[in-house]
Amino acid sequence: MGKFIGAILGYMAGGIFGALLGFFVGQIIDRSFKFGSFTHQIGDRQEAQDTFFTTVFTLLGYLAKADGRVSEAEVQLTEQLMSKLGLTPEHRRAAIDLFKQGSQHNFSLTELLAKFNHVCGRHTNLKQMLLVYLINIALADGAIEAEEEAILRQVAQHIGFSGFAFEQLLRMINAQNQFGGQRQGGAYQQAPSANDLDVAYAALGVDKSISDKDLKRAYRKLMSQYHPDKLMGQGLPADMIQEATERSQEVQAAYDLIQKSRKQ
Repeated sequence: MGKFIGAILGYMAGGIFGALLGFFVGQIIDRSFKFGSFTHQIGDRQEAQDTFFTTVFTLLGYLAKADGRVSEAEVQLTEQLMSKLGLTPEHRRAAIDLFKQGSQHNFSLTELLAKFNHVCGRHTNLKQMLLVYLINIALADGAIEAEEEAILRQVAQHIGFSGFAFEQLLRMINAQNQFGGQRQGGAYQQAPSANDLDVAYAALGVDKSISDKDLKRAYRKLMSQYHPDKLMGQGLPADMIQEATERSQEVQAAYDLIQKSRKQ
């Protein structure tokens, strides 16, 4: 647009040569605006990455303190997560500091989530990944305690999830974890049992009576939500992309198992 406006103004001021000069000057202005928009997007993504990282590890500290004290087992679980993520030494130190901040008595959940909503709130997939991380850590020792679930529900409400949406996500993650464990153990190498299929349907968040068309729609929606490139573009830190990758693999495997059973 700038080059055409420049050409018109140039022509009015200096005829055809002025028009040519105005065109090229306007083109330079256009490129400057595009570069400015690009650098602004890069800055926004970096801020989203920093905010997501900060929110996850601060809330892990807050969750660990849910029952009144931080246990050694909870510290070990967080250490395992940091190792799994392959955090750099610098990010590891930052994560430990954030965990400690979240476990302090003066920590404000409302302030932390207000900042998260301000920076990441327009990206539903990022908000879901925040809950995925927290739920998965809470499930790491086998079950979610009542105090932990209360905090998770509070977080979900703050970032715009209804009670129903939270419960559905919780069931899906439970099923995906169960499905992934059985798949790694080779349980699906033989013909799948009825229970195997129940878990696969639950992993996709759908009922067994769902039509093939709606099943494919639900599968594609989940794959889009967990798509690593899309999440990184929205601001999920590169260090933390593995969780999304693993989720998408479980969704794919569950869908493949259901498809195979329906063709028999």
